[in-house]
Amino acid sequence: MTVDRMILRELLEKGSDEDLLREMIGFVAQRMMDLEVESLCGAAPGERTPERTNQRNGYRERAWDTRAGTLTLQIPKLRKGSYFPGFLEPRRTAEKALAAVIQEAYVHGVSTRSVDELVRAMGMTGISKSQVSRLCEDIDTRVGTFLSRPLEGDWPYLWIDATYVKVREGGRIISVAVIVAVAVNTDGRREVLGLEVGPSEAEVFWTRFLRSLTRRGLRGVKLVISDAHEGLKAAASKVLSATWQRCRIHHFYRNALAHVGPSQRAMVAAAIRTAFTQETAEAAHRQWRQVADGLRERFPKLAALMDEAEYDVLAYMDFHCDHWAKISSTNPLERVNGEIKRRTDVVAIFPNDAAILRLTGAILLEQNDEWAVGRRYMSLETMTPLGHTDSVRLSAVTA
Repeated sequence: MTVDRMILRELLEKGSDEDLLREMIGFVAQRMMDLEVESLCGAAPGERTPERTNQRNGYRERAWDTRAGTLTLQIPKLRKGSYFPGFLEPRRTAEKALAAVIQEAYVHGVSTRSVDELVRAMGMTGISKSQVSRLCEDIDTRVGTFLSRPLEGDWPYLWIDATYVKVREGGRIISVAVIVAVAVNTDGRREVLGLEVGPSEAEVFWTRFLRSLTRRGLRGVKLVISDAHEGLKAAASKVLSATWQRCRIHHFYRNALAHVGPSQRAMVAAAIRTAFTQETAEAAHRQWRQVADGLRERFPKLAALMDEAEYDVLAYMDFHCDHWAKISSTNPLERVNGEIKRRTDVVAIFPNDAAILRLTGAILLEQNDEWAVGRRYMSLETMTPLGHTDSVRLSAVTA
């Protein structure tokens, strides 16, 4: 407590300058977090005691907007589990973004009946264009900063997936793809790297998107995991010089079983699954070809599909076996896309692409914060060998 009093005395001695209140708020908030973490650990920093249950693991920065101004807090990290101070309200940004999208739709007269009802329920009638503009500008600044931040280090695994939303364009209602890119770095930490709205099939779109990531520092990509977008496959090879993994759960199974009658689907799925249970890549490829040959007479189209997809579907087996369950499909993005769909379904029809980016960007910003304070997605020991990027790869990325 003596040290705390000395710090407070130093702040008070500064007099009545405009930074005093902000610095005092920052000090109190930091002290509150330190006390909470001390309680969670069962010991003070550096204290040796049998009551200790956890250890600190450094800090991460987080901006906190207050009425006194924006503060930069140092949020403690724990070796086991996670810590996030309750007063930061981690879900506020996305909720504000959702409100902004609804308000914008209301102001522009393009909202559906369900959106109008929600607007009235939230007490948002009478919103002016200037009020909407100010709210949107604040959110757009935060989201824009997040989505344009520099990317440091190597990112061996990159997942890319799309979910679809409706937007008004030129007097028509069309469906557009919301593309999300997530990667794991050599520390085993998962982060949201990028977001884009556009057509998911066009190679030129994928090339532009991946190059935007490399300009921000994306490098060291060994494996890109996605559904079978031919444009993305070509762009990943050209821009990243990376191997492509075709999602084996959601995409390949769906395409494969379309060539089989309903009564045979369980049997065929079980046969294909035997390749995924092998302990080595060599054994998996051998089993894959045996299954394809066994199905060839009854299901020639399925066998042809297996011949074509073999190396794309089994690419993950060339990497560490501890990672197989996570890098063989786009499952790591399913929860993220589910949250995006839950929020965007409320809007139904977006007034423009900017509104889509505002809402989905805010959701991704919050998801990234949760991952930052959580446990590692992959162990540090298994990721370290993937962090060596040769000069050839770097030249390809920056070209």
